[in-house]
Amino acid sequence: MPPTSRRRNQAVIFACPRAKRALAPVAASRRGLFVAAAPETRAIRQIAALPYRTAGPALNAPVSILLVTSRETRRWVVPKGNLASGTDPHIAAAQEAEEEAGVRGAVCPTPLGSYRYRKRRGNGASLMADVEVFPLAVSEELPAWKEQDQRERRWFSLSEAAAQVDEPDLRDLIRSFGASEFNKATRRTGVLSVVADKSKVGPMFAWFQRLLPKTGGFFELFEAHATSLVAAADATGRLFQGGGRSADHIREIHEREHDADEIIRETLKTVRQTFLTPFDRSAITSLIGAMDNAIDEMQAAASAVELYDCKDFAPEMRDMAAIVVDAGRLVAEAMPLLRDVSRNGVRLHELTERLVRMEGHADEIHAAGLKKSFQKHGAGDAMAFVVHREIYKHLERIVDAFEDVANEIDGIVIDHA
Repeated sequence: MPPTSRRRNQAVIFACPRAKRALAPVAASRRGLFVAAAPETRAIRQIAALPYRTAGPALNAPVSILLVTSRETRRWVVPKGNLASGTDPHIAAAQEAEEEAGVRGAVCPTPLGSYRYRKRRGNGASLMADVEVFPLAVSEELPAWKEQDQRERRWFSLSEAAAQVDEPDLRDLIRSFGASEFNKATRRTGVLSVVADKSKVGPMFAWFQRLLPKTGGFFELFEAHATSLVAAADATGRLFQGGGRSADHIREIHEREHDADEIIRETLKTVRQTFLTPFDRSAITSLIGAMDNAIDEMQAAASAVELYDCKDFAPEMRDMAAIVVDAGRLVAEAMPLLRDVSRNGVRLHELTERLVRMEGHADEIHAAGLKKSFQKHGAGDAMAFVVHREIYKHLERIVDAFEDVANEIDGIVIDHA
C-alpha cells in the first residue's frame, strides 16, 4: 500500500473513538507495554409501562396516566423493572404494571420511546439505566395486587403526571402522549367569526356569510369518523385480551362500523356538493377511505372470531390487537391537527412515522404467529391453522390500513405545509 493511502486509512480509523479504543492495546503491545482491555460499559436495560385511560370516547377527552410510588424514596414513577432473559419487553412491562400498579390491559409491543436515569443500588452505587416505555391501555384495575402494601397508585392528568416524575425524558414522553391538550390549540375560531364578533355586525354579517361558497364540514367529519375508529379499536383490543363477554365487544365493533359507514357516506356527498374544499378532493376521499378500511377490517376480524367461536388467542394476536389500539389513538390525535397543517406539520410527521414503524413491527409479529401456529397445528389440526390464518389476515389488514392513513396524512402535509 502506498504511504499516502496508509496514512489516509489510519486517519479514517482513528477518527472513530470506538476504533481508537479497540486498537489501543495493539499499539501499546507493539511498544512492549501491557495494557488491560477496558471493560465495555453499557447502561442497565429496563422496561416500563405507561398505563393510561381516556375519560370518554370524544377525541378531546382528557387522558389520565397511572403512576406508582417507589418503594424506598416514595417518589412518583411509572411501573418498571429489569428485563428477564427470554421475555418479550412489552410482556415484561405489562407484568410490571400488574405487579406494581394492579392494572391490566392491551400493551402495545412497539415502544413509545425511552428515557435514562441513575438507578441506586443497595451497595451505594448509582448506575445508568435505559428504560423503554410501552403504552398500556388499562381495561381492568385489580382490587388487590402483589405490591399493594409497598406502593401507592394514583391517576394523574397528563400535565400533573409530567410534573410529578423526576426524569426529564420521561416528562417529555408523558407530555407528548395524549391528544387532548395538544388538540385544544389547533381549534381556532374562523376569521369571519372573529371579524363578526369584533365589529358587532351580527345578522348582516351572517347574511354575507351565507352568500359565500360552502366549504363543507370536513374536519368535523374526519373527527367523527376517528371517534368511531378509536372506539372500535378499543373494543378490538378488549376482544383479543379475552376474559369473557366477547359478544359485547363484537357487537360494539359492528355498531361502530355502522356509524363509520354513515359518516363516510356523508363525506362523499359533501365532497360532491362543496365548492371549496380544504384539501384536494381525492386526498379527502382517500384519507377517510383508508380510515374506513381499518374499521371494516376490525369488523371482519370480529366476525371471524364470532364465526369460529374463538375463545383463546395466541400472544401474537393479542400483540397485534394492542398495536391496533395504539394506532387508533395516534389517528385520533392526528385528525384535529389537520385543521392547521402548516403549524402542526412536525407533530403530524411524528405521528405518521410511529404508525409506519408499528406496521413494520406488526408484520414481524404476524409472520412469527403464523409460523408458530403452523408448527403447532399444521400436521394434526389443519382446521385450527386455517382459522388462525384467517384471523391473522384481518389483523394484518387493519394495521396495513392504518399505514395507509399515515401515508395519506403525509401527502396532505407535503402539499399544504
